[in-house]
Amino acid sequence: MTEFALVLPVLALLLFGVIQFGILFNNYVTLTDAVRAGARKAAVSRQASDPRGDAEKAVRKAADTLDQTKLAVTVTPGTPWAHGGEVTVTATYPYRIDLLGFALATGNLKSTTVERVE
Repeated sequence: MTEFALVLPVLALLLFGVIQFGILFNNYVTLTDAVRAGARKAAVSRQASDPRGDAEKAVRKAADTLDQTKLAVTVTPGTPWAHGGEVTVTATYPYRIDLLGFALATGNLKSTTVERVE
């Protein structure tokens, strides 16, 4: 019992750390996929009335599991929507790793994708 009482807090911290890292990694994968979807939408929306808005909507739709109020999306065309030009889509999302109420790490997840406009 004594050994278990000594080891249990360490195991609990390790378990909660793994869970927090898993949540962080899931958010990063979601953000990266959403930016890729938005860049693809921007690449094929040259003839649309609002290609920047369409790309941002695609990012937000693909990242529907993230808190939309905290998600920041920027769409920047190199040459304004010219065929063969590049469009860059960037999104940032804040993260915070907590263990027992203490913030071990905070920052922003950031993902950027560049696509050639078709």
